[in-house]
Amino acid sequence: MDDFTPEQIARGRALRRAQVPWALGGRLAGLALTLALGFTPAGADLVTAAGGLFGGSRTAEVLAGAVVLILLAEAVQLPFTARVRTIRSGYGLVTQGWGGWALDVLRGLALSLLLVLPGVYGLYALTERSPQHWWVPAAGLAALLVPVLSFLFPLLVEPVFNRFTPMPPGALRSALLDLAERDAIRVKQVLVADASRRTTALNAYVSGLGATRRIVAYDTLLQTAEPREVELVVAHELGHVKHRDVLTGTLIGALGAAVAVCLLGLAADWQPLLSAAGATDAADPRSLPLLAACAALLGTAAGPLQCAASRRIEARADRHALELTSDPEQFIAMQRRLAVANVSDVDPPRLLELLFATHPSATHRIAAARTWQPAG
Repeated sequence: MDDFTPEQIARGRALRRAQVPWALGGRLAGLALTLALGFTPAGADLVTAAGGLFGGSRTAEVLAGAVVLILLAEAVQLPFTARVRTIRSGYGLVTQGWGGWALDVLRGLALSLLLVLPGVYGLYALTERSPQHWWVPAAGLAALLVPVLSFLFPLLVEPVFNRFTPMPPGALRSALLDLAERDAIRVKQVLVADASRRTTALNAYVSGLGATRRIVAYDTLLQTAEPREVELVVAHELGHVKHRDVLTGTLIGALGAAVAVCLLGLAADWQPLLSAAGATDAADPRSLPLLAACAALLGTAAGPLQCAASRRIEARADRHALELTSDPEQFIAMQRRLAVANVSDVDPPRLLELLFATHPSATHRIAAARTWQPAG
């Protein structure tokens, strides 16, 4: 804690205490709505009513029901999201106006609909063909979809929310490419994201698989941090590539998607649940809210495990950055800068860390850097 002033520590804690109740409240409100619609006939009635507006066919119920569920989930969480944004704006972390924020919300909704509706349509096409064994091909398709989306994400999704420009030739770009070369990692591009039009937070990442892999740095990072600190951030991100974290995460995600579909198949075959939800079987479009509720429960239960795995992966990427650069002093300076600029709680409560933190705290990362020793 000596690495931060009392004012910096207090500021990070104050932001955490102000925004966490609203962030958690939004999650709980969304989950409560999903469960209420999924485990009572209310969801089935909603699907029937939504489909009736478009002719009442089975396809209309499936697609209109999915749209209504997505819109309701967004609507119930929107006030909480807006409140968190207001709080972060008070700490100088938001640079975007409300109009730009609303446009981003609409973009996110459009993407959700674009991704979910074909999947839901395909799912219920399978349940119609095989009401008892639909989950077998659905599990395989879900597993296949995860790596496809991972490959396409930097090409199709990232540009929707940010503009990317090539980093101009210079010492920093050469240093970043040199880091990748020393790591024997093929990088197609080094790009700069215009994050400053939304936030003052600092970040960089490596995204994509194979031919789509690129280093991306926030313009806020380039404007604020020392070049060597930028190198340390990118060295950390290269650690994820070196240890195949993206590929491993994609494969685990594919397996998890397949298992989740199998579990949904079991839930949709359990008559007490179907009766409570007002559906006859998995082929009935009125089972859609039930499947959504079961999926939400699975995601909530898996959250802490995913966070624990993520913290271990991030700690390993930290060690990789130290091994690649042999510069613990600048690594510590970089962690200080990131924590202060992002108004992080540098030593959060243990329970919050266990349940929700995807990265080790700043104090843990700095302590690990101080105890790091070069191999050999």
